[in-house]
Amino acid sequence: MEKLGKLKHDVSIIRTQVRIEDIRLRGQRFSSSRLRGIKKGLLTLHTLELMATNIYRFQITKNVSEFNRQLIAAMSNEMTHFQDFQIKLFEYGWKPSKLICGYWFAGFVLGYFSRLMGFRAILKTGIWVETKAVNHYNKLLQAIEWDDDTRKVIEKNQADEYGHINRWKNLLPANEKNTKKIQN
Repeated sequence: MEKLGKLKHDVSIIRTQVRIEDIRLRGQRFSSSRLRGIKKGLLTLHTLELMATNIYRFQITKNVSEFNRQLIAAMSNEMTHFQDFQIKLFEYGWKPSKLICGYWFAGFVLGYFSRLMGFRAILKTGIWVETKAVNHYNKLLQAIEWDDDTRKVIEKNQADEYGHINRWKNLLPANEKNTKKIQN
């Protein structure tokens, strides 16, 4: 099985535990330029995770299948990422973007239309979107001076995205026989 990236996190964990003491007010002693970078990064990650959640949400069908179970797990994981970044925004005293509805709609379009195009299109969309996400995470991790706790959340969420890429690549069928087996 091909592994992408260095997965130093357990990507089988869909929702990480958050305790009351994990919630902190952040950034009081940060420079304004550092805060601008963190805000821009968190807003970007928050909106993109909503889009990813909706992609999976609108790819799920009524079928009782292993593939739908995998899509539900991926959607749940993306919902956790969305919540992670929303919490971080509020910890810093910021609010989500007012333009977030556009990302909701983009997720709907990508998810719904890939579902209409079939199993292979769903997998290819997932691989494409998650690869874009991993690259985005890399750029933001390098470009922004994050606080240690927020950096850890971002690194864990990036590892989850690598896990999604691996999962979808492993499900991508070599032939029609494999496709029917995975879908049922």
